[in-house]
Amino acid sequence: MNIHTTLRPMTTHLLSDLALARRLERTEAHANAAFVEARAMLDPEVGATWRDIGGTWAMFDGVGSPLTQTFGLGLFSTPTAAQVDEAEAFFAERGGDVQHEVSPLADPAVLALLAERAYHVIEWSTVLVQPVYRPTASHASLTVRRTAPGEADWWADLAAEGWGEQSSIAEFVRGLGRVNARAADTHCFVATEHGLPIATGALHLHEGVALFAGASTIPTARRRGAQRALLDARLRFAAESGCDLAMMVAAPGSTSQKNAQRAGFQVVYSRIKWQRSLVPRALG
Repeated sequence: MNIHTTLRPMTTHLLSDLALARRLERTEAHANAAFVEARAMLDPEVGATWRDIGGTWAMFDGVGSPLTQTFGLGLFSTPTAAQVDEAEAFFAERGGDVQHEVSPLADPAVLALLAERAYHVIEWSTVLVQPVYRPTASHASLTVRRTAPGEADWWADLAAEGWGEQSSIAEFVRGLGRVNARAADTHCFVATEHGLPIATGALHLHEGVALFAGASTIPTARRRGAQRALLDARLRFAAESGCDLAMMVAAPGSTSQKNAQRAGFQVVYSRIKWQRSLVPRALG
């Protein structure tokens, strides 16, 4: 397959400052809030909901869901004990642990607040960004299109097929996909090769920032450029939608992070997820 080189703009080094962190963290929070709202409509028995607590957005998507957490603690207001108390009450009354995704650009006061309440670190994540541009690459036999409203479950099934060799992950991805494909401001894309669907990608847009996610390729079609084609199509869509920044979130040092960096994304900061269990656990 012949793939012509994508022309990128001259490298722009983005400054990791509070203004940038606020844009990025609010975009991911907005994507999660849209997901929670879609979950509430699709699966009302879950009790999915979210709340703005002084600029910190607390999300509940069910006990154990990776979306059950907060975004923006210490970024949009001075963190206080009362603010953390309200967040903890939000999760406790729904039977979940409390988790805070904290940016290193947050007010340092957040560290003492969490430490004195015996929070512990459970996860790192890397935030990557690049300016939005219009790729000019040609991807030969590959075609990328946005999905139609009635294709949400089909798109989720295809995304899950990309994890088919790991059945438990595939079912998890299918469950997330069927909700994400219905979330406001989230756009789903599919790559086809000679008319056959082989890969998926998603994009959430918020105030000029495009959050890339949902990457999955079926095992038999890997290493054929499907994800590059999906990336280029989403960048074009983001540019046409007036976005100036593209962002991704990945596990530090992961294949996803390396692929993002190869595609022109740069690391702007790494985050830490803090957790405190508020619900007594049954013994053995």
